[in-house]
Amino acid sequence: MLELDAWLALFLDTRYGDLPPELQAAFARLLDQDDMVLFDWLTGALEPPGEFQAVVDAIKTTRYQRP
Repeated sequence: MLELDAWLALFLDTRYGDLPPELQAAFARLLDQDDMVLFDWLTGALEPPGEFQAVVDAIKTTRYQRP
């Protein structure tokens, strides 16, 4: 899904490196989830499981910053 790819790429480029190791690990596990489930979590259509809540919140608050 193009929208999901763009959202996750922006997060990787701007915020991933600043995450503590446990959230980086949660992000890695998050990538194993179905794209439609991830999209629903990120759009708020569904609540993510507790193990993913913090990383989903971090992704949801990622915004593009113009240079």
